[in-house]
Amino acid sequence: MNATVLDLRENMKKIMSAIEHNEPVTLSYRGRKTAMIVPCAAGHSNSSAANHPAFGMWADRKDMDNVDEFVRNLRKWCF
Repeated sequence: MNATVLDLRENMKKIMSAIEHNEPVTLSYRGRKTAMIVPCAAGHSNSSAANHPAFGMWADRKDMDNVDEFVRNLRKWCF
């Protein structure tokens, strides 16, 4: 299904119905395709962040043991 941003605002029920029937929706804005809404797979609705591959990727970094100090040091570089 193709829809514009205006359709998304005005016809949300129709678009959600298409998604519930496992139909992807392509959104366009000013004539250009900008996004695609794809139905979730059946098993992905109960997944947790702990199962994501990026979870814990910085667990071995010792400079982040004290979060407050780490953020304070980051802010020194920015301002």
